[in-house]
Amino acid sequence: MIETVSTEKAPKALGPYSQALKAGGFVFCSGQIPINPATGAIEAATIEEQTRQAISNLRNVLEKAGSSLSRVVKTTVFIKDMNDFAALNGVYAEMFGDTKPARSCVEVARLPKDVKVEIECIAVA
Repeated sequence: MIETVSTEKAPKALGPYSQALKAGGFVFCSGQIPINPATGAIEAATIEEQTRQAISNLRNVLEKAGSSLSRVVKTTVFIKDMNDFAALNGVYAEMFGDTKPARSCVEVARLPKDVKVEIECIAVA
């Protein structure tokens, strides 16, 4: 069985996809960018602020699915500028705490709404 996960505490999908799906004991979260779900705007300017907002959005989707950041097993991070890697890592480590999910990080030419970072994840439900 596949269950769609949707919360008002994370940005609405910008296209024909779900915030997340629960299937086979896992939660598959679509990439989150640093949109403030309360305003629908990108208010964060720095890579640190944008990373914090993107992970907060993921956390809210995971919580709606009955999961949490501590149950994340894999993330994929899309970053606009690899020179921001160390700053991103600082916030990422702080927010994930002792959880150290498997991760890929790739520099990309462009992200939706010209943000600096997008993060997706897979977690245990």
